[in-house]
Amino acid sequence: MIHTENEPIDTDEDVSHLGFLGYDDAIEHVLTPLWREAVWGFEWAQLRLSPVFYGIGVPHGRGEPVLVIPGFMAGDLLMLEMHRWLKRIGYRSSLSRIPWNNDCPDLTGRKLLHRVRRLYERTGKRVNLVGHSLGGMLARSIVQEVPEYVDRVVTLGSPFRSLVKAHPAVVGIWDKLKLAQGGLIGRNLHASCGTGHCTCTFVRNMSLPKAVDVPQYAIYSRNDGVADWSSCIEDDPSMNREVSCTHIGMAVHAGVYRELAGCLAAGRTGA
Repeated sequence: MIHTENEPIDTDEDVSHLGFLGYDDAIEHVLTPLWREAVWGFEWAQLRLSPVFYGIGVPHGRGEPVLVIPGFMAGDLLMLEMHRWLKRIGYRSSLSRIPWNNDCPDLTGRKLLHRVRRLYERTGKRVNLVGHSLGGMLARSIVQEVPEYVDRVVTLGSPFRSLVKAHPAVVGIWDKLKLAQGGLIGRNLHASCGTGHCTCTFVRNMSLPKAVDVPQYAIYSRNDGVADWSSCIEDDPSMNREVSCTHIGMAVHAGVYRELAGCLAAGRTGA
């Protein structure tokens, strides 16, 4: 049988090592255009040729704190370009201190929550959270816990809706990591991690989010090769911003930077 892009598929992947936890109704395997991710380097090169890279034609910050959070299997290195750009256009940007985002999301979220508190105490201002992919999901979980410390959330290609739709290869990597329970890579992972079966704070905040009085913007792309775009958008269309780039390219794409600058300045007096 031939499957088309962005079509849900059945999978015969061996998940016996997870027992009943391997079958998760909260995750749907979708054949997103994964092959497109190969061009993300060109998107990075194009960014440096764009006026946006030099802060031209976008609203600037006024010293507001921003915490930039990387996605699954990525770290601060991938977000470094965005971090430096945010500083150039006037924000007090901070990296997450995550070298490789492959640990238990709940544990990572608790560490980030502590960092948000510290940034709030240090600056006296509510923190803007910008998260790529899993990083955006972590940001949305944090705002559920401490909305009083967060000014707004901007997600970049983050499948935060109750039904996560992602390419089976990416879901498979997560399952393989859980095989390494107790090892260097999967030291804090359990069979239920990242599934609807887990009872941790992160999963609860993703599956049953409370209403919080904090703006939450979603930047998404229909060309995303990892996460299906339909699981990356808000119910309120006014909070969504569509771009045309790859999933990895969300961290280095001129169109994303332009929309991000707009989201960070939206509603600001004199913006």
